[in-house]
Amino acid sequence: MPVAFRYHQQAQSTFKPPLIANENAFLGDVDSSDDYNPEKPMSAGFYRLEKGTPLTYEYSYDEMKIILEGEYEISDETGQKVTAKPGDVFQFPKGAKITFTTPSYGLAFYTGQRAKGVL
Repeated sequence: MPVAFRYHQQAQSTFKPPLIANENAFLGDVDSSDDYNPEKPMSAGFYRLEKGTPLTYEYSYDEMKIILEGEYEISDETGQKVTAKPGDVFQFPKGAKITFTTPSYGLAFYTGQRAKGVL
């Protein structure tokens, strides 16, 4: 039986992720496979951070992220710290505790091995 692909036209510029933490952290799933593959769901969307309170997040799933716009300072509990710019790709393993901050703003696209809306 054929399966159709899903299409989200101009999502980078039209999708507005909701506020999830503090006054400056926005994240929202654009799509997910959990409705047709609930045993191994994968969700993807956008994460935007604006200048202000750093966000520290402990991952309960594996995630990959590509920086699209702006700049992030990304660090972890091991002491690793990176200034992330557009085109940089990250893999955050389950259990990683990551701190995100930005001098202005950053926009990233992510794909996580989790059901839609599960943070």
